[in-house]
Amino acid sequence: MYRYDTIDRTLVNERVEQYRDQLTRHLAGELSEDEFRPLRLQNGLYIQRHAPMLRVAIPYGLLSAKQLRMLAHIARKYDRGFGHFTTRQNIQYNWPKLEDSADILADLASVEMHAIQTSGNCVRNITSDEFAGIAPDEIVDPRPLSEILRQWSTFHPEFAFLPRKFKIAVNGAAEDRAATAFHDIGIYVLRNFEGELGVRVLVGGGMGRTPIIGHVIRDFLPWKHVLTYIEAILRVYNRHGRRDNMYKARIKILVKALGPEEFTRQVEEEWVHVKDGPGTLTREELDRVTAYFPAPEYETLADVDAGHEQHLAENAAFARWVGRSVRPHRIAGYRSVVLSLKKTGVPPGDATAEQMEAVADWSERFGFGEIRVSHEQNLILSDVRVSDLHTLWLEAKTAGLATPNIGLITDIIACPGGDFCSLANAKSIPIAEAIQRRFDDLDYIHDIGELNINISGCMNSCGHHHAGHIGILGVDKDGEEWYQVSIGGADGSSAGHGRSAIGKVIGPSFKAEAMPDVISTLVDTFVELRDEGERFIDVVDRLGQAPFKARVYASRQEKEVLDA
Repeated sequence: MYRYDTIDRTLVNERVEQYRDQLTRHLAGELSEDEFRPLRLQNGLYIQRHAPMLRVAIPYGLLSAKQLRMLAHIARKYDRGFGHFTTRQNIQYNWPKLEDSADILADLASVEMHAIQTSGNCVRNITSDEFAGIAPDEIVDPRPLSEILRQWSTFHPEFAFLPRKFKIAVNGAAEDRAATAFHDIGIYVLRNFEGELGVRVLVGGGMGRTPIIGHVIRDFLPWKHVLTYIEAILRVYNRHGRRDNMYKARIKILVKALGPEEFTRQVEEEWVHVKDGPGTLTREELDRVTAYFPAPEYETLADVDAGHEQHLAENAAFARWVGRSVRPHRIAGYRSVVLSLKKTGVPPGDATAEQMEAVADWSERFGFGEIRVSHEQNLILSDVRVSDLHTLWLEAKTAGLATPNIGLITDIIACPGGDFCSLANAKSIPIAEAIQRRFDDLDYIHDIGELNINISGCMNSCGHHHAGHIGILGVDKDGEEWYQVSIGGADGSSAGHGRSAIGKVIGPSFKAEAMPDVISTLVDTFVELRDEGERFIDVVDRLGQAPFKARVYASRQEKEVLDA
């Protein structure tokens, strides 16, 4: 994985000391809250409902064992013993003290981490496929380009004060596991028919108040022009993006207003001025960064292990976990393992300090000291020998990280919601737990099959509710918490047949206590209407939302009559 050079190290350490001075002056009353606010936001520190919240960058979701142990240390020393992994492959701490924030940043810097540009109207954390470099369907490893984008965008003076926050995702596999169509810029790394390396460029995707699928504005762009082309996109956005209304400031609104064709024309016109300038990538630079991502020293192993096969045959619980949590690997005899952070009773995406330390230990014992963070808010061990899977499972069970629900109805994606976030209209965590408790029968949820539920506490869509097979959005009605339900969303991954789609709202919203019944009715309708082999999303695609809507509201009316 990438290691800091002298420039990185100096830059991050100097930023820590700069922030420490700013914090000291603020605490002494020399900087007002209005003066300090942009300074703390530039370092990832928010003020939430109950306490500050610190968001730490995990570039393209890649962590070393040493870094994960530091995250555990911060959780234990400065927070309440846990951290929250997000849909943007970051980690958030919900209870740090403001006066400790500079010390936390210094601890992060000691393991080559930071919180720079995790907030503000700038290019945020670059995200990518959590299985990059190990997936059998990978066309090109996206990590080198992701790292180049990270270096290029960090402290870029021209794009530090954009009209609004800006998110870039990079994917290099046949399956889109980076939700690229829902980003301000989505990059597909690929090769053309001649074998030449390049990218497909999408612009103007996003969720939030106005969900939009990104538009392809370049089918194939030679790799050396990636930075200059993105620079041209950002210049057009910086020039014309709205600054008078934060709700209409994202690039998706500009692309929609101009139209994709006109927006593309302006980008191409701007690109002429920078196309062959200093931002043009060289083979030397690409090779330099690629060298930071060498393949580990894999053993030569058979892909079938007799001991593993015996455990599968003798232990149904182990076989179930393997079926949901263990993924193919490009190297024979190895697998990647998804560790579920969705055990019932635990907020989705939360991990304790002890769990983080256990995962760091496993990454070294069973692999090469590397951990991945997924968009689905789970952790991944990237290189586990097949012969070690049973031992890992036993230890993961003890640590509460072996719930066999990956991709199923209880593998819920959720933002922290009203329990923490000051922007939220409603709570997310209690709704997730209520649904998980309703579907606590593992046999039943495995029979239901793949079904994604995404929950957001407000229109900012941090829980990506628009892309859920079932999406839940918290809304405020006269000071009460209600929940709007949509169905049919898809994030571009195989769970939605590789397509991206925005879920459609089924009708009026529901009170919190009704949500488990609503989800049960949707599932019951699916089970009744499905053909053999169909998943929930397949039935929605085939029949539309009408039968689901009819059943849900008929069921609600019947219950209200009975309650009366």
